[in-house]
Amino acid sequence: MLFTSYTFLLFLAVVLTACWLCPPRFRWRLTLAASVVFYAWLGWSSLAYLAVTVALAYVAGRLMGRLHAQREAFLSASADRPREERRAYSKRNEAARRRVLAACLTLILGALLAVKYTAWAVGGANALFGTGLAAPRLLMPMGVSFFTFQTAGYLIDVYRGAVKAERGAARLALFCSFFPQMVQGPISRWGDLSQTLFSADKINSGDFFAGIQRIVLGFFKKLVIADRLLAAVRTVTADPETYHGAYAALGILLYAVTLYADFTGGIDIALGAARAMGVRLAENFDRPFAAASAAEYWRRWHITMGTWFRDYLFYPLSASRPLTRLSRWARGKNAAAGRRVPVYAATLTVWLATGAWHGASWNFWVWGLANGLVIVLSEECAPLYKRFHARFGLGKTAAYRAFAVVRTFCLMSLIRSLDIYDGVGTTFRAIGSIVTRFDAGNVINGGFSALGLTAGDAAVAAGAVLVLLVWGRRGRDGTRETSAALQTALTLALLMVTLVFGAYGPGYDAGQFIYNRF
Repeated sequence: MLFTSYTFLLFLAVVLTACWLCPPRFRWRLTLAASVVFYAWLGWSSLAYLAVTVALAYVAGRLMGRLHAQREAFLSASADRPREERRAYSKRNEAARRRVLAACLTLILGALLAVKYTAWAVGGANALFGTGLAAPRLLMPMGVSFFTFQTAGYLIDVYRGAVKAERGAARLALFCSFFPQMVQGPISRWGDLSQTLFSADKINSGDFFAGIQRIVLGFFKKLVIADRLLAAVRTVTADPETYHGAYAALGILLYAVTLYADFTGGIDIALGAARAMGVRLAENFDRPFAAASAAEYWRRWHITMGTWFRDYLFYPLSASRPLTRLSRWARGKNAAAGRRVPVYAATLTVWLATGAWHGASWNFWVWGLANGLVIVLSEECAPLYKRFHARFGLGKTAAYRAFAVVRTFCLMSLIRSLDIYDGVGTTFRAIGSIVTRFDAGNVINGGFSALGLTAGDAAVAAGAVLVLLVWGRRGRDGTRETSAALQTALTLALLMVTLVFGAYGPGYDAGQFIYNRF
């Protein structure tokens, strides 16, 4: 059920109407039923995969919750016992919780690796050893990476004692399957989402209309910009020998805009649908193209994924025994290296894992490593930057900030090109052709028409991007507090532009959201 399909629009209209009319205390049950219908629409096998994930998380969560309760009861009843005895019991209890957590994470993350990587691994083995093994056809549920990571985050939080284990299986099922975020996130935390997901408060009319406005904004981004430009990107990347040099640069630039409009458009629809139902999801973007460094860019782009990897992988890895030993060894050589080496090792590991999360392809592994290396090198060169700016006084000037923003945008766009070309070698050759065979005349003479874009398409896309730039000044989510009349007028205007200029209708092949495949 694509967000851009008429089926989804009808489904959403029915759900929003039902949520508005439903008694508030029953609304979460209605939302759970809607989420089951939404995922069942994708196929019963996908629903079964999700149900098994929820069941495993529920059992593991309850077991860890019971162990937490036993520990609290023991410590409360044994205040007069020796400290060593109390400490030994706490360690045994933590070890038991760790075993439960490890078992459940092994199952759900192992299943994720199996469905995403089995075919790739078999193909690699065939190429390496000359075998002819047939790759099994495994189910790939839509949004599997998102709901698996969300469930894993819940389990880790229960293990740590950050949240209490949910006693109601249906409530946990809703948290794992809440349909607006199933397609491409954001990745929610139990402690945050549960505050409004199970609320018995009546839906606020302000939230409802703000949600509708956000949905309209999402469709505008997807239909007017992303789906219009995606055809040109595909033309460039499908034939890199013909479309090299300036065309490659143009394709990479267009993909950066396309991905932003596509991904943030889908997130806008998800956040808007949730807010119209009285549920608040975490913001996932904060004007990433205004970032002046790679690290800042990733603090602004796909925020919930970045914080997930930071809290559940980077911090534990940094404090792990192997990296502690590495730090101790490096400190013996150089004190500064002892501080930096474990951080850099954890950073590169996390970015490799992030690349693996995105898909079974060498492109994504190299993409993750490239981002990690850029961040590590930037951090290593930070003292040099400081001395340079102290000497020449450029760091705080508007001109340098603009330069840094453009530099970051270009660098991130080049790395992002690994998303769209078939193979790492093809990607690097396309990037190299920008330097060796630029030939701007090809684009100037051929224009956008060679890429399947008319002059009108280019004008509409450019105008829509300008609208987004203005809209972004209204706040991070584009919904700065204004009068109800002005918000209504802006929403209606955006809706009319989408209806008139959106890429949809008879004969139009609705494009999947790019992040659906993850």
